[in-house]
Amino acid sequence: MSSTFNLDASFAALADPTRRAILARLASGEATVTELATPFEMTQPAISQHLKVLEDAGLIVQRIDGTKRPRRLAKAGIEVMDQWLRMLRKALEKNYDRLDGVLAEMQLNNERKPR
Repeated sequence: MSSTFNLDASFAALADPTRRAILARLASGEATVTELATPFEMTQPAISQHLKVLEDAGLIVQRIDGTKRPRRLAKAGIEVMDQWLRMLRKALEKNYDRLDGVLAEMQLNNERKPR
């Protein structure tokens, strides 16, 4: 994982439902502040503050297109979070595999007991 990437900032950014909704919208393609503000009952400056948090967390990036500043998901930021979550999933799978082994052994022992 990248040592310069701040997982704390990323997960803190995801704690807000508006920011999660913005990320979900950006999953379908880049959008401007105006486009991102449309479904919300808040001002464009408020949306811009949310975008700043997402940018600072490394989850989105913007590009300059004349006077527009469309945002899109930041591949690197999403991948670092995915790597971290993948590590947790692997650990969880190992735990479940061990549990499956214990349960299989218990079942085998129960089947061997005379009745």
